[in-house]
Amino acid sequence: MRVFTRRERLRFRVRSRSSKSSRTSRIFRCLHIGTRCFRSRSDQGMYSFYHAVDHFSFANDDTFKLKYLMNNTFWDVENGPIFFYTGNEGPIVDLIHTAGFVREISKEFRAMVVFAEHRYYGDSMPYGNDSFNDKKKLGYLTSQQAIADFVDLIDHLRKDSALNRKRPNPVIAFGGSYGGMLSAWLRMKYPATVEGAIASSAPIWQFNGMTPCNNFYKVASLSYRNKSAECAATISNSWNAINNITKTESGKLWLTKNWMLCQPLNNTDDVTQLKDWAAGMYEYLAMNDLPYPSSMIEKLCEQMTYHALGDENLLMSVFRGLSVLFNSTGESECLKYETVNPESTERGWRYQTCTEMVFPDCANGGEDDIFEPNPWDFEEYAQKCEKKYGVRPIADAIEKQYGGRNLKTASNIIFSNGLWDPFSSGGVLKNISSTVQALLMPKTTHQVDLLASHPNDTLIVVQTREAHKRWIKKWIDDYRLSDIP
Repeated sequence: MRVFTRRERLRFRVRSRSSKSSRTSRIFRCLHIGTRCFRSRSDQGMYSFYHAVDHFSFANDDTFKLKYLMNNTFWDVENGPIFFYTGNEGPIVDLIHTAGFVREISKEFRAMVVFAEHRYYGDSMPYGNDSFNDKKKLGYLTSQQAIADFVDLIDHLRKDSALNRKRPNPVIAFGGSYGGMLSAWLRMKYPATVEGAIASSAPIWQFNGMTPCNNFYKVASLSYRNKSAECAATISNSWNAINNITKTESGKLWLTKNWMLCQPLNNTDDVTQLKDWAAGMYEYLAMNDLPYPSSMIEKLCEQMTYHALGDENLLMSVFRGLSVLFNSTGESECLKYETVNPESTERGWRYQTCTEMVFPDCANGGEDDIFEPNPWDFEEYAQKCEKKYGVRPIADAIEKQYGGRNLKTASNIIFSNGLWDPFSSGGVLKNISSTVQALLMPKTTHQVDLLASHPNDTLIVVQTREAHKRWIKKWIDDYRLSDIP
């Protein structure tokens, strides 16, 4: 079994719509709302707010600065809502481009837009460079503490110091992936703070005892099987082909040379890392292959057509397919099969998966999925977490904290899922009540409904965004009709 699963390294990544790298990097640096771009400067949209490191005890008085981005260009100060995006596992400036929908509708709703960074990611480090140095300091990295940060920040944003009052502005939470989980849990735990939540691609049931551990890989495999049975068979057979070729030193050398690897394959650990990288690319593509013409999966599958012509031919076919991803420009000199996530993101998320975010993760191969068989063994996983971080994961922590599949007391949450998204396997796919609803998007992938509108958006994506707007309007109207100050 792997020390850390592939999804722990590649989870919840969404790519930008833009094909121009210059524009993508600009989006990472600034907050687009309408025609304005607030660059990453403290006087133009980037702020920080002091939070308690520990919200749940009286034993630690430490505080830290949590970063957030804000735009009030269109905000009706007296009546306009606050659209609050719950940041997830990454720097907040890298997550802005995944929520263009929120920015687009801010003018229509005369809303303030806020993107809040998650503690222990980006610049929001409770103990600066020492945040990851010991178990005690790192122990404050939990979803519960992060949600409490968001609650305090919302209270701060709603304060009217001049009139010594709380502003009468309703708050709507938005989030995608892990951020979608946080938005849903924020509404469940603190219904007096947010009026409703749009939780896109939020796998709140992807946990122990709630979803079979191989469902993620089953859904991921469908993206390839639906495109090409030959392609799916090539990927499925490639794992044994890699194992067969790399049994010998000459085989490792052959694969290093023919796959143009930056780092040579010297041992079985290197081979495992290469297979993990390849599997991660297939997962990433299944999550993020937007439902537009010229699908990336189609381009990859066009090259994977030699599943029954011997290991070397098969692996060269796989390499040509993977080249669509790592070398689309033809300018890459070699294939780097190491992780590309920022160190703080990597460390933070791995720690979370070793404490409360325990996602059972297994692949069966064969008819079930196209991935290499990989069983789930919680005890072995827990031992490796204890060795690395000195902590033992709690398999049912999320169920205890947030209620698991029992959402009967929840209200005003919309769970939207693209059914080609592997994480939909752990999402809410049926209506729970009249106010906790599931919106399903067939032939659609991860978090597409929160992206900015695009000429190639499918009808179901457009309809889902319109449904979001109707629910948001209802929540705001209900708030204004209530006696809540």
